[in-house]
Amino acid sequence: MSKTNRANYPLLSKINSPCDLRKLAVSQLTHLATEIRTFLVETLDVSGGHFASSLGALELTIALHYVYDTPNDHLVWDVGHQTYVHKILTGRADELITIKKPGGISGFPKRSESVYDSFGVGHSSTSIGAALGMAEADKLKESNAKSVAIIGDGALTAGMAFEALNHAGGMHSDVLVVLNDNEMSISENVGALTSHLTKILSGSTYNNIRETGKKFLKKLPGAFELAKRLETQAKGMFVPANLFEALNFYYVGPIDGHDIEALVEALKTIKYHDGPKLLHILTKKGKGYEKAEEDPIKFHHVNPQFNSNLATKGVSQAKLSYSNIFGQWLCDMAAKDDKLVGITPAMREGSDLIRFSKEYPKRYYDVAIAEQHAVTFAAGLACEGYKPVVAIYSTFLQRAYDQVIHDVSLQNLDILYAVDRAGIVGADGATHAGIFDLSFMRCIPNTVVMTPSDENECYHMLSLGFKHQGPAMVRYPRGTGTGAEITESFDLKMGQSKCVRQGQKVAILNFGTLLPIAIKAAEQLNATVIDMRFVKPLDTHIIKELANSHEIIITLEENVIMGGAGSAVNEYLIANDLLSKIKVRNIGLPDHYQDHGDKNALLAEVGISVEGIMQLVE
Repeated sequence: MSKTNRANYPLLSKINSPCDLRKLAVSQLTHLATEIRTFLVETLDVSGGHFASSLGALELTIALHYVYDTPNDHLVWDVGHQTYVHKILTGRADELITIKKPGGISGFPKRSESVYDSFGVGHSSTSIGAALGMAEADKLKESNAKSVAIIGDGALTAGMAFEALNHAGGMHSDVLVVLNDNEMSISENVGALTSHLTKILSGSTYNNIRETGKKFLKKLPGAFELAKRLETQAKGMFVPANLFEALNFYYVGPIDGHDIEALVEALKTIKYHDGPKLLHILTKKGKGYEKAEEDPIKFHHVNPQFNSNLATKGVSQAKLSYSNIFGQWLCDMAAKDDKLVGITPAMREGSDLIRFSKEYPKRYYDVAIAEQHAVTFAAGLACEGYKPVVAIYSTFLQRAYDQVIHDVSLQNLDILYAVDRAGIVGADGATHAGIFDLSFMRCIPNTVVMTPSDENECYHMLSLGFKHQGPAMVRYPRGTGTGAEITESFDLKMGQSKCVRQGQKVAILNFGTLLPIAIKAAEQLNATVIDMRFVKPLDTHIIKELANSHEIIITLEENVIMGGAGSAVNEYLIANDLLSKIKVRNIGLPDHYQDHGDKNALLAEVGISVEGIMQLVE
């Protein structure tokens, strides 16, 4: 992979840390932003990666590192996909070309990667809570370090963010929350009057008068509270200050998040303001790259060569992904059953509910980044006779675990979980890997857990789970499968496995889309292959039969071994005194997190491969 030449960028070439950045004059920062924007386009055209979000937060990132003494001061990013500029400014510019590649830097902040990555992230709405914890730690240590949480408007939709805001305001903690409002959910464009008021609110003259007035008015009984109420009411006429002021936050904004000099001035003004404060900035995702500005969703993450004028003739039609299969099934089933409703926690595009949202808008619900609410909301719908389908990534289902147990399973409600991104996800790494769902779902009573081996099986399992009375889950991986054609009918019964290959001595019990690996190994071993299909209810009949007719059983799953599908097989064998007749080996993911990289290579590293199966038998 060729290296981007920083020598082509006069200012950027001089910056290897935020200390170098702070040597520049404020007047030079706008030109630096232009260089970084071009550098990002050039680099990501080779490497691929998160794009629109990093462009949108570019000026903010420069201003934060310019004003705050990082890494002594803590910058805590929410989600983390917008931190490519942060990585550039903190000594990783030359490594950006390796982002999300095997052996390269992470696509998200990672504490083990850099001292400037104050908190490791990948999921949403954690920044305020983490920054608040750091601020309180610094208070206990009697440190003057500052803590800043940078959160997007979409991430502010999660309850966890509001819990942290409420806690911070109640503790009067010295934490700054920067609300990066990119017009996706909270504010509309503001007019000239608001812009004028904002300049006053964020300026040093206004704040000096304000602080002097506070000291004077506190000496007069009742005058201070009256003045504070009048100020909040006046600000609330033009800006959304009331909510944050009510939570005891000092609110500043909204200001233009692409005006570096205004950002620097505002940050310098509020840096030493006591107590919790919130800086509201307005930005545009994809800023400076016209196509990304026009379609920030499409350019949220780009593939290599997105900017190059390369010929595309002769490119074959890509196979449908599992997400596409789900999207197709959802519309097909919705046409047959008007009680079906589709729910997603802000993953319309990722889970492919686009067509459904257009064809069935009254039955489509995007609850924003609120996984817990998504499940309980579905429970409420189920109580009233509807059949909710919750489309959710495996790694995000973890966030709604209590609701899955308490609100759905305990009441045995009729809900289908379509669990996307199950297993290893490759470039996104450990934060997004869906490697625990078989373990944490199969232990819950009243829950069916299904693991399709290809697209056709996935389609029909979704139908089976939808028709089942009670909670059911179908889990499927990111990307494409074998290209299996979707058939009109399919032989699938609850809790029943399928014999794919009959062999001798060795039996491979496959759970999920690793079936091609199992078949290849079986052909060399003359082994039996069973597509188990169900983790719960488990096909115990076939397990007992194999224990009496084979010498070794190998379980295969793309989930952690502990508590997973293989563990379910072990439990049955132990409970029925069958271990004396058969050897059992479990193949799955180990008890440690794997870094980002090529999915097949990551699987092979832990023995999930033909060779790994062969070694267990030898």
